[in-house]
Amino acid sequence: MQYDLTVRLTTDFPTTVAAVRDALAAQGFGVLTEIDVTATMAAKLDHTMEDYVILGACNPPLARQALDADRTIGLLLPCNVVVRSDGDHTLVQALDPDVMVAFTGLPALEPVAKEAASRLRAALATLTAA
Repeated sequence: MQYDLTVRLTTDFPTTVAAVRDALAAQGFGVLTEIDVTATMAAKLDHTMEDYVILGACNPPLARQALDADRTIGLLLPCNVVVRSDGDHTLVQALDPDVMVAFTGLPALEPVAKEAASRLRAALATLTAA
């Protein structure tokens, strides 16, 4: 089962991170957290790796609907958006919201997953159109 929504871009890493923030905002997602995995691995483990950041994105109305259906669903909310270097490309990846429904089997999550997937796909599509 594929669990990601991914686009491959030719823009550089910093430009892509900024564009992802804008694309998510246009679809009603705020970025609540940013984890610089590259810097953390270097500082904590003296390990060098490609540019890799995790943006903790949230669409509050959709999160509320999902949490109202199942309080434990916070474990599976499609909140993390990864931006990472891959050779001469930059990848942008998000969890496919359909995973919530497939994993839990809860029909109440279907409309939330459908809406979240539509918004995430729209955000990713703007990145490839730029």
